[in-house]
Amino acid sequence: MPYAYDPNNVFSRILRGEIPCRKVLETDHALAFHDIAPQAPVHVLVIPKGPYVNADHFAAEASDAEIADYTRAIGKVCAELGIRPGDGGQGYRLIANAGEAGVQEVPHLHVHILGGRVLGRMLPRA
Repeated sequence: MPYAYDPNNVFSRILRGEIPCRKVLETDHALAFHDIAPQAPVHVLVIPKGPYVNADHFAAEASDAEIADYTRAIGKVCAELGIRPGDGGQGYRLIANAGEAGVQEVPHLHVHILGGRVLGRMLPRA
């Protein structure tokens, strides 16, 4: 399945330096920055630097180096923010939306890291 990547989406523009961000971490293949409309005391986005629309696109086409670096960047951000349960933090939630039904607003893979308080259930029980 071909993925149509929009090179003018807001995250591409951030990666090109056209839009500023409050950077948390930058690696060879990932960029983490504070969300401009935080939904929790800790709300950071982690994006790959490559042109990937969503998680399945990334899994299908990213190099092993990109996948490893991106995954490790998420872990480093959680450590730097002091939210890892193993380090005395209260925990966190990762959210990655994909497509229309997943309510993806920006067509560039991104993970939301949310923490700093009890977040409640993601969805009501059926």
